[in-house]
Amino acid sequence: MLSAVLIGVIGSSALVLGGILGSYWRPPRWVTGVFLAFASGTLISALAFELFPEAVELAGVLPAAGGLFVGAATFVVVNAWLDSRVAAGAGDPDEVPASDRLAGSMAGAEADQSEKVQQSAEKSRPGGPSGSAVGFALLAAVTLDGVPENTALGVSLIASAEAGITAGSLALLFVIFASNFPEAMVGAIAMRAADRSPRFAIGIWSAAALLLTIAVVVGYAALNGVDETALGFALAFAGGAVLASLADTLMPEAFERGRPASALATALGFVISFVLAEGF
Repeated sequence: MLSAVLIGVIGSSALVLGGILGSYWRPPRWVTGVFLAFASGTLISALAFELFPEAVELAGVLPAAGGLFVGAATFVVVNAWLDSRVAAGAGDPDEVPASDRLAGSMAGAEADQSEKVQQSAEKSRPGGPSGSAVGFALLAAVTLDGVPENTALGVSLIASAEAGITAGSLALLFVIFASNFPEAMVGAIAMRAADRSPRFAIGIWSAAALLLTIAVVVGYAALNGVDETALGFALAFAGGAVLASLADTLMPEAFERGRPASALATALGFVISFVLAEGF
């Protein structure tokens, strides 16, 4: 359990660091794109060489494939629900034009909600959406893909419990850190663009870090002792949610922002994650 807490804190600390950096620095658009592309490459490698192969080894091909599709479908449904909830709080988009500066600062799972969140921020007034509502909409969006990733990290610690913290667990930790950091950074930039204070932005991302640390511990504690088929299904479910977030939000945003360097950054992230996973 102690190892799960320690690993969770290390992985989620990237949210705090990214939140602090994004609160005081606004990098060029292409820089955030390169960061996100690098994170995409690490996630692809982890899925291809860690999460799904381990799920197949534990549960077999069919249960793992089922878990992958269920996880992807869950992400799509929850993301669509979140989008509709944020849209409902944003009012009539024809009345309040969205600001390009915020839409251009969002990334990861929160990218789909960026325009509507900005509308909510600009309409903040007595009786309207508060700054807290906007912040928690961002928090919900980024944790949508972060919770499955961190739960998978906790599950991976179970799968390798006899061997301790393996190269695979360390590789997944690196992947989560690399993906958390740019999402928190651009999210904090977006909050600052909406005239939120640095304290507010850092506080929101610190809360997200706490939530995702808990996800690692829950993934470890709740699934410890279950049979291998259930464990493999859980790993595949988490992998499916991450894969859906990659295809639906993270990679399109990264390539829109970071060209022409985004492809090279993706390849670099892939190679580094692979080398860590294989223990070279």
